Amino acid sequence: MTSDDVPIGRRVASWRVRRQMTQQVLADRLRRSKSWVDKIERGVRPLDRYSVIQEVAHVLRVEPEALLGQPPSTPAGTPDGVDDIRAALARYDTPEATQQTPEEAGRQVGHAWLTYQHAHYGELLRVVPGLLDTAQGARSAELLVSAYRITSSLLVKLGEADLAWLAADRAMGAAGDDPVLAATAAVSVGQALRASGRDRLALAATLAAANHVRPQRPAGEWAVGGTLLLQAALAAAGCGEHRHAAALTDRAAGVATNLRGYDDQHRTSFGPVAVELVRVLLAAARDNSVEALRRHSIVVRREGWRWLPAEYRGAYLLDAARVYVHAGDLRGAARALVDADSVAPGEVRGRPLARTLIANCARARPAPAGVARLATLVGLTR
Repeated sequence: MTSDDVPIGRRVASWRVRRQMTQQVLADRLRRSKSWVDKIERGVRPLDRYSVIQEVAHVLRVEPEALLGQPPSTPAGTPDGVDDIRAALARYDTPEATQQTPEEAGRQVGHAWLTYQHAHYGELLRVVPGLLDTAQGARSAELLVSAYRITSSLLVKLGEADLAWLAADRAMGAAGDDPVLAATAAVSVGQALRASGRDRLALAATLAAANHVRPQRPAGEWAVGGTLLLQAALAAAGCGEHRHAAALTDRAAGVATNLRGYDDQHRTSFGPVAVELVRVLLAAARDNSVEALRRHSIVVRREGWRWLPAEYRGAYLLDAARVYVHAGDLRGAARALVDADSVAPGEVRGRPLARTLIANCARARPAPAGVARLATLVGLTR
């Protein structure tokens, strides 16, 4: 049975269970009867009014398209450049012209990382196909893993989760028997699997990799282990395992506390602030918007917040905007979106998630300050 063949009532039931809600809890939040929810889930009663579908989706913290079995709304078509990346991933031979010394290839990979961390995704789309060819030609496992990780992270941003998983899997293959490279590649695997809704697989992959990071490792490698624990925590929350998620986050906090200095050679951005940002998202996953927003207001005032890469802060602010939307605070969501645009314009102007959030905020009457400008920038008509 394809996704389109699954009845909408079954999708409602699936998301309800995933959010650890009983039929009665869902009914109460919708201000309807338990019998109404039961009939919707069994297909006895049709769920065919879009306004009602939006209401149910809001309570279940998903987009309406998830209940309708449709892909998330995105800007028109596939972003320019994704097909070129797909073609590069499909190549198994290295053109002679792309063979460069490891030093030259290393400079290109380093520039690509900086481009990603500054959220210049349009530029990165143009250079990634050549970067993959260059890394292949350099015959360096470290550079090849890095190139695949950059590719996977970019594709997650653009809503191409399955292609992102392919790039992350290539990174795992390129890592070979090197435990550190395998651990860094596992971070990308976890991100791609979570982006595609495969939280259970993401939890298994990231937790197994985290458990292989040993105490004798240098600080930079411990940071990779901490990042894997945070990815595992987010995956556990996606599975509804909130106690497990909290325990994994506590483990990551212990790693962050024991780090000395700042060593981010593997581009993880891991540290105490990263741990606290995840605690915000875990509170939101427990449907505790009050706690999530309280933590949010504290963490963004911490000294370490402004030292995070622009991409990291912008991506988090989009998540914070989503928390505000689910809390019914569209003005708070708009402020988070405007802040994200000032920090990392590429996050807001190039990601499908941002487009959806802006559309949600634009429904308010009057629309919150700044939303009209953002709606124009991403091509939405009000």
